[in-house]
Amino acid sequence: MVEFTVTCEWDNEATVWYVSESNVPGLTAEAPTQESMEKLLDVRIPELLRLNRPDLFSRDGPRHVPFDLHTRRQRELKLACA
Repeated sequence: MVEFTVTCEWDNEATVWYVSESNVPGLTAEAPTQESMEKLLDVRIPELLRLNRPDLFSRDGPRHVPFDLHTRRQRELKLACA
């Protein structure tokens, strides 16, 4: 079974989430929130797999292809002095 992985990172300067790593052929995306990124990936991944991996599609009906979504966001916290 083929499994796909998508890693999204937060860009502080651009204030967007973007796909930083993926084994989905041709996948690029950016979105302002994690929720909107997930919705975008729900559309874009099947489109790209249909174009680049037609072997994953069956005439018998829709197939389910698992993918792992990882998110990374580095933050800093100011520590109060005692």
